[in-house]
Amino acid sequence: MFQLFSTFLFFVLFVAPSESASKPHILFILADDFGWSDVGFHGSKIQTPNIDKLASEGVILNNYYVQPICTPTRGSLLSGLYPIHLGLQHGIVHNGCPYGLPLNLTLLPQKLQQSGYSTHMLGKWHLGFYNWESTPTYRGFDTFYGFYSGAENHYTHIQGHYLDLRDNKNIVDDMNGTYSVHLFTKQAEKIVHLHEPSQPMFMYLAFQNVHSPVQAPQAYIDRYSFIDDPLRRTYAGMVTIMDEAIGNLTNAFKNAGLWDNTLLVFSTDNGGVPKNGGYDYPLRGRKDTLWEGGIRGVSFVHGSPLARRGVKCNGLMHVSDWYPTLVNLAGGSYDKETLDGYDVWDSISLGKPSPRTELLHNIDPLQESDKDDVGFGYQGIGLRVGDMKLLMGVPNISYFIPPEDRPIDYMETTQENKVSIDYVAVALYNVTADPYEKNDLKDKYPDIVKQLQDRVEFYKKTAVPPANKPNDPQAKETAKKNGAWSPWL
Repeated sequence: MFQLFSTFLFFVLFVAPSESASKPHILFILADDFGWSDVGFHGSKIQTPNIDKLASEGVILNNYYVQPICTPTRGSLLSGLYPIHLGLQHGIVHNGCPYGLPLNLTLLPQKLQQSGYSTHMLGKWHLGFYNWESTPTYRGFDTFYGFYSGAENHYTHIQGHYLDLRDNKNIVDDMNGTYSVHLFTKQAEKIVHLHEPSQPMFMYLAFQNVHSPVQAPQAYIDRYSFIDDPLRRTYAGMVTIMDEAIGNLTNAFKNAGLWDNTLLVFSTDNGGVPKNGGYDYPLRGRKDTLWEGGIRGVSFVHGSPLARRGVKCNGLMHVSDWYPTLVNLAGGSYDKETLDGYDVWDSISLGKPSPRTELLHNIDPLQESDKDDVGFGYQGIGLRVGDMKLLMGVPNISYFIPPEDRPIDYMETTQENKVSIDYVAVALYNVTADPYEKNDLKDKYPDIVKQLQDRVEFYKKTAVPPANKPNDPQAKETAKKNGAWSPWL
């Protein structure tokens, strides 16, 4: 009997607490429009010392993909689903459009709540706000401090003539003049300071940086006097102020005694935008496209849960994979059959092969009436199977070299200013051997083209129609009445 009691006591005192402690705090930082070229660990001249240090101490994800624009990436992150299964495959959710992330889904923060986590979101939502049920505190976040739309002035927090800043459901109207990165980081630090360490925490910090409008405090811009291009110089300042904020926030975690049990995930939501100062070279293309520059994302993982550190991971991964990966780490459960994402933790932490061998980049075929809608609408079709990537109906975008890296005889592309553009009907690339998409293999491997096209047809049968809806005039009327963008239905 005494031996039985001793075993029970040992379990209570040692095993049970360790199971509780095994749930890491999760800090997920999502940068906005952060280009592949624009981080130090990819060789950029832009200063990102905090990001570089964290990445070097963790696992850098070299074969990680996001969606080519804001809303779909955020939807996949929180749902574990491809955009074609969310109705978010075509464009972004614009202010005044009455749709968003489907309300019947159980989102990542809700799953983490079920595992005992406190959940907090700061920054950019961009997944619909036509009714209150679509807003963050109804979708699994205990607290929300941020904005609903896709972009706004970094200082005034105004988008389209109306304020867009909330503390939970309350309008925040006294932060005019406070730069967005400073604002969200300060609020995050408050949450960390007040958090009870014994409860696991999930913090989703979705910075607006480095999304347009291209704005930064002058002191940060002045650090880049060696860059002649003023837009790029300001963009570089935006990157550095975000990097500094990440350093400040990790220090807050350390001071609160949380850091040693924190898993940090850093990701961009899509590629950079040359006309706004962001670049993806030597990758081809940019944001809004299914070329590698639009979808291969800057990302790394850092923290004590990792079994290996200071390495790079080449396993194939997608932003939808964070849902099952983080739910499993939190001790939760989910129905594998309902998700497009995979648990990729063993690939990240142990270096095992990724369970993902296939990745649907998107199915958003060009319509004849939308051929002049490049950058605002149709992206075409992209599918990756193993090393091979199929593209169909995509804009023929080339390469954009950052101003500070251009050769003397460089001729600046005029593609950004074109009203219409040529399209690539079909292309095939081995993106492992040719990550810069220079050698089209469609004529060499017609059988592979056919196999991948057949797979696209399979996915088409599973797709839901795009959820896009036209602008509702009532949205602006409600914003005018409230002095801020607000749910209107």
